[in-house]
Amino acid sequence: MKRNLIRLVLLAIMTSASVAVSAQSFAKKTLIKFGDRDVTAGEFMEVYEKNNLKGEVAEVKSIDEYIDIFTDFKLKVFEAEALGLDTVSKFLKEVEEYRNQLAKPYLTSDGVSEDLVKEAFERMQYDINAAHILVKCGTFDAPADTLRAYKKALELRNRIVKGGEDFNAVASECSEDPSARDMEAIPGRRPFMPGNKGELGYFTVFDMVYPFETAAYNTPVGEVSMPVRTDFGYHIVKVNSKTPACGVINVAHIFLQVNDKDIEHSDSIVKIKADNIRKEITAENWPIMVSRYSDDKGTIANEGRLSPIRVGSIVPQFIDVVKNIEKGQISEPVKTIYGYHIIKLIGMMPPTDFETLKPKIEERVKRDMRSVASEQAVVSRIMKEEGFKENVKAKDGFMATIDSSIIEGKYSLPEGVDGNKVLFSIGKKKYIVSDFAAYIEKNQRAYPFKTPTSYAYELYADFVNVSVKEYEKSILEDKYSDFRIVMREYHDGILLFDFMEKEVWKKASNDTLALQAYYDEHKSEYMWGDRVKAMIGTVTREESLPRMHELISSGLSVDSIKSIIKTDSIRFVSIKEHFYQKGDNIYVDQTPWTVGAIQECPSDKDKAIRVVRITDVRKPEPKSFKEAKGLVTSDYQTVLEKELLKELREKYPVTIDEKVFAKVKKYFNK
Repeated sequence: MKRNLIRLVLLAIMTSASVAVSAQSFAKKTLIKFGDRDVTAGEFMEVYEKNNLKGEVAEVKSIDEYIDIFTDFKLKVFEAEALGLDTVSKFLKEVEEYRNQLAKPYLTSDGVSEDLVKEAFERMQYDINAAHILVKCGTFDAPADTLRAYKKALELRNRIVKGGEDFNAVASECSEDPSARDMEAIPGRRPFMPGNKGELGYFTVFDMVYPFETAAYNTPVGEVSMPVRTDFGYHIVKVNSKTPACGVINVAHIFLQVNDKDIEHSDSIVKIKADNIRKEITAENWPIMVSRYSDDKGTIANEGRLSPIRVGSIVPQFIDVVKNIEKGQISEPVKTIYGYHIIKLIGMMPPTDFETLKPKIEERVKRDMRSVASEQAVVSRIMKEEGFKENVKAKDGFMATIDSSIIEGKYSLPEGVDGNKVLFSIGKKKYIVSDFAAYIEKNQRAYPFKTPTSYAYELYADFVNVSVKEYEKSILEDKYSDFRIVMREYHDGILLFDFMEKEVWKKASNDTLALQAYYDEHKSEYMWGDRVKAMIGTVTREESLPRMHELISSGLSVDSIKSIIKTDSIRFVSIKEHFYQKGDNIYVDQTPWTVGAIQECPSDKDKAIRVVRITDVRKPEPKSFKEAKGLVTSDYQTVLEKELLKELREKYPVTIDEKVFAKVKKYFNK
């Protein structure tokens, strides 16, 4: 859950924005008082704008609704801080690690050339489908190891280009990308996972690291690139296709899951079923067919419609179909690693014109490695922005005191040297001799072939670079509103997670007596509808049908029938017994709901025949505690949360400045 939260916050930097200049007149004013704690209108506006006006959201909240949500959120955060959850070492480490990750783009060169922006736009017009072979090589590997990796990549390319070997076969054998090879099943841990044989599927600009992207876009279709170096090692890239970009894709599908452990969902049966369903589909009956047959329960209510996708976010077989049908057209069934899909293309939104996209591309390029300049360029920019000043006299004077111990790796600040002299300053921070001496002691190595002075100046240059970047890093919240917003959201989000886990989720899950008591009090809310217990025998070969009828009619238990099927080696049949409500199973629905009723149910979808026998009929009744425990736990957590919020509102009395809030609403409603 925390990983998902981190991903969402990472996305936030692409959508968050500071409050517009026109709102600055009231953005700094207090909007909400929580006892003696204040929250400004600006903070509320930033959060509301990001979550409701930017990007794609599931449900846009009105500003009146959102201020209640925001208030409850802040109450929990304030209480988490009061409990000291923000001082726990695990929390501090997690926030610091994220801050370091988020700071990286701000500590690289932000110069963006017009050529890079135009190049990105031109590449944005096409989707690439490619495969690769990786030979691993670390960024800081020794030259001999780097050369060895390059030669290996070149040899693999020659096997394909000159030797005529199949790219996918060589990838399966030699690529050091683990996904290229099959992963055997580990009982109880993971199923068998087929390798991708080097196939990466579809991607477009910014989906891959820049050197890889460049190799892919510059290699002709059907050809294999020369080895290209990235942080992962050397790649050789084969381009399968280069097609006009889909951009944002809107599709709906009917999904039929394959499970070869279940005869009713085996590949061959599902394939026949998918083909037969497709024959019946029309534009008019699509919603009905989705509702009746799709195994993707999450999209049934929306006529099978998926969230908007891009080419890199879904399996390539799916995109292959999308690229070859017209808007409104319904595809033939296509198989992916998940099962069979029947796809309806609702529409695409390819990239628009250059001038419209230019600002967004510039922002992406700024944070992409293509625009990373030398470290010194970064340092120079920060020095200029923050007013770097160096005391050359103090620096040269200190350098004159350094002896040969530095090239032996044994230097320490001698007695008699003034460690308090300022070497340089940046912003309001001063760096003194003792700071530099400590850096030398920590980073010095024995270099007998260097002179003490040259090595000292080399270390000094490193010390300046490190210090300038660390200073910049320390003021990012003050300097960049987007960084401040995302860090605050991440800080509060992780804090909220820890608080809710401690005060609500674990309390509800662990307090079995309270859960049982809540269930006993609300038992009538957890009801089964009318149900039957039904035995369903499936027959895929007609010659086995009489025997299935005989077994189903025998009155034996389902376990006994399974034993007979296994012992007698009766083929092409299976049997199961479950409770069903109306709508759970179309064959049970076709059978009279009376004990002992038997119904033969042919199907023209998968050519199998079901024999259904009703073994029990139940009127509406409460679910057992075990059956309802998940729902009971969720509902009880909601009760605990409401009680907690009531207590927090008493502890932190909430007062909203209605005049300021009126200005906020006017700002967003104009």
